[in-house]
Amino acid sequence: MADPSSYRPKPGDIPDSPGVYRFRDEHRRVIYVGKAKSLRQRLANYFQDLANLHPRTRTMVTTAASVEWTVVSTEVEALQLEYSWIKEYDPRFNVKYRDDKSYPYLAVTMNEQFPRVQVMRGHKKKGVRYFGPYAHAWAIRDTVDLLLRVFPVRTCSAGVFKNAARTGRPCLLGYIGKCSAPCVERISAEDHRELAEEFCDFMAGRTGTYLRRLEQQMTQAAEEMEYERAARLRDDIGALKKAMEKNAVVLADATDADLVAVAEDELEAAVQIFHVRGGRVRGQRGWVTDKVEEITTGALVEHALQQLYGEESGDAVPKEVLVPALPDPVEPVQQWLTERRGSGVSLRIPQRGDKKALMETVQRNAQQALVLHKTKRASDLTTRSRALEEIADALGLDSAPLRIECYDISHLQGEDVVASMVVFEDGLQRKSEYRRFQIKGFQGQDDVRSMHEVITRRFRRYLAEKERTGEWVDDDGEDVEQDGLQHDGHKDAGLGDDAPKGDGLKDEDGRPRKFAYPPQLVVVDGGQPQVAAARRALDELGIDDIAVCGLAKRLEEVWLPGEDDPVVLPRTSEGLYLLQRVRDEAHRFAITYQRTKRAKRFRAGPLDDVPGLGETRKRALIKHFGSVKKLRSATIDQICEVPGIGRKTAETIAAALAQAAPAAPAVNTATGEIMEDVDESAPGTTAGAAGEPVPAGAPQRRRGQET
Repeated sequence: MADPSSYRPKPGDIPDSPGVYRFRDEHRRVIYVGKAKSLRQRLANYFQDLANLHPRTRTMVTTAASVEWTVVSTEVEALQLEYSWIKEYDPRFNVKYRDDKSYPYLAVTMNEQFPRVQVMRGHKKKGVRYFGPYAHAWAIRDTVDLLLRVFPVRTCSAGVFKNAARTGRPCLLGYIGKCSAPCVERISAEDHRELAEEFCDFMAGRTGTYLRRLEQQMTQAAEEMEYERAARLRDDIGALKKAMEKNAVVLADATDADLVAVAEDELEAAVQIFHVRGGRVRGQRGWVTDKVEEITTGALVEHALQQLYGEESGDAVPKEVLVPALPDPVEPVQQWLTERRGSGVSLRIPQRGDKKALMETVQRNAQQALVLHKTKRASDLTTRSRALEEIADALGLDSAPLRIECYDISHLQGEDVVASMVVFEDGLQRKSEYRRFQIKGFQGQDDVRSMHEVITRRFRRYLAEKERTGEWVDDDGEDVEQDGLQHDGHKDAGLGDDAPKGDGLKDEDGRPRKFAYPPQLVVVDGGQPQVAAARRALDELGIDDIAVCGLAKRLEEVWLPGEDDPVVLPRTSEGLYLLQRVRDEAHRFAITYQRTKRAKRFRAGPLDDVPGLGETRKRALIKHFGSVKKLRSATIDQICEVPGIGRKTAETIAAALAQAAPAAPAVNTATGEIMEDVDESAPGTTAGAAGEPVPAGAPQRRRGQET
């Protein structure tokens, strides 16, 4: 590991001008390429105190042994040179997108005497017109099969073409009218090329001209009573329309644009691109990359644009490129795109309308691509085994942790504090073992104290299960129900009694025990304080055979009890990836529960506190009186008029409403006006600015962040 100060150039030696720099290791291999508006200012950022650098940047500068630079005239030249060097040197610390699949294109070989329509993959060739990419090759073949009725362009290979020319007999497509058969000179080379040009125009989105021409020819043939020709033209029109229907109109103004979306987490990023031509989605592609450097979303977009258009020119670069975040600075990238196209290119973030809606669709595709990539990576048995072994080595465990439990605390500004417990067995989710907790030992926000309480409650139950054979009930009673599994809002029938089947952990009456299966590793979401709290809780219970660690989200550092420095797993470590998945799942599960509790609290109304009053009679009361406000002012005799409400129940309702605070007045959120005379529209709600229900007691204009 090199000391960056050993190869740091003198500040006066670095020019204060645009340029591209390269870091090399001790073997003279280029490990990082970057560009800068000012080389002096940018390089100075790398040679500061190592403690202030991002862990990935710190790894890069300590791996490097030298740095060199090249001065250029403009930022656009720097962008072009950076792309060329990344492609040439393939530096290990640069973001490099890799295709998640080899996408097929519909290609027309305009560089041949008799252009051919075919499916192509791999690098693009000069003189070939490309359309796509498509998700599947069969989608291209279906489209071509429809269009060959109208544009009978050659599709055969060179060998088949030469054989047909030698024998004087065309292939089957020539006989059935789906090829103009230039191999036997049924059409001249010039006319065949014109046919190929028309095919390309149609694929490029200029469809209206050909449809109108065919419709006119069909009408003319019908007027001249050439009904067979008119029928063929009708079928041709149907084929063209069917081919067009495969690509629905997404932008009504026939826009040519590429939409780029990015989904990312701490370690990886996925990019999805939709190619829209003539208002229709003509192709889709995606990439996945490891985030080997500290990088913003705008920088990820810039790298994606470099890879997308680095080898393109002309119409392959659209007039409009829509992105989720702009590179900083944006002007050089926009100028670079303009030079590659040969005319103006707009690079911007969609703000409203159809383009923003389509961008949201592309964003969802990017999120799904990232999830799918992670799922495929996690499903591999060899990969999971390696991940568990790496965790055991990093944490100093005697064996691989086959069962991992992870805990997370969630709240909204100290309210509705809850916790989650998720379980991974052999590197896979065990959702039947998930549990969730309400924090009841204290009020307010204290993640450390909450973590101590949750760990204590969970392992106190574990100890109790070891001592008894029947069903065990906690002293606080309520936990048996509250801690039961409710994954994404769906309760399991056992309310927490669903331990793994077939593992022998059952009572004599056959019911699974609760919390009877101990983990080998407890992971907490957080750093040193949370880890110390979890370890202290286990120590207080006398449990010393369960390992504890924490995963801090900001820098993905693994903390161990009693250690001043974290364990930093390599970026490519499968162990770190598994810990991250476990932590993220615990966070998701906790957030889901916290939101559910908050929603229930906001929906609560004064009638909910009336003992013995069910939903049916609540609805009957509101239907009869119209609102809680009118019900509150009603007499006991008037309440008794409601079907199903006796005098004793009416007295209980009146007493409960008299004690409950009146609902908050309606507020017009646009003007701030208090509308005193607006009736409550339903129990537990007040009317909003536009008549929309607003949760009673909900804070106005209150902002907070869920954790």
